[in-house]
Amino acid sequence: MKPNIFFTADHHFGHANIIKFSERPFESLEHMNEELIKRWNEKIDKEDIVYHLGDISLGKPDFTKEVLDRLNGKIHLIKGNHEGAALAYPKRFESIRDYHELRIDEPENSNGRQKIILLHYAMRTWNGSHRGVWQLYGHSHGTLPDDEMSLSIDVGVDCHNFYPVSYEEVKELMKKKKWIPPFGPRN
Repeated sequence: MKPNIFFTADHHFGHANIIKFSERPFESLEHMNEELIKRWNEKIDKEDIVYHLGDISLGKPDFTKEVLDRLNGKIHLIKGNHEGAALAYPKRFESIRDYHELRIDEPENSNGRQKIILLHYAMRTWNGSHRGVWQLYGHSHGTLPDDEMSLSIDVGVDCHNFYPVSYEEVKELMKKKKWIPPFGPRN
């Protein structure tokens, strides 16, 4: 069976103030950490592929290593602006990048694949944005209004009930966008 692909960002494990800053519904730091781990592992199996778009942990390196060891999946890290602790444990990641252009087999597309730009930060335009390429980001914790005319989505946990989102879920969200290709025939 082919592994599933998931996207997520902005867990901020070990960061007590994020509960207040982002109005997260957790009673304590320990409650948040445990619930985020539980929700991750509810959706992600050991062989699944996870693209984490930054800000995994603000805890100390030993704490962060313990959390990372409890998370299922093969994790690819797209670095955010709070990555010091996670970078102290590089062997936990399949890859570590600042930016990534991912291609996924997609039989529904005329060329047979979907290209996705992965970056911690939201962009207004990106490589292929005028040709149906998606952009996934984090960093903003749901504070950026969604642009229904743009094929971009905040995959941060604050936007998805503190769960990672699957490729299939992202695909369904993108289908609801009102994006129109700027070139070619219009219906």
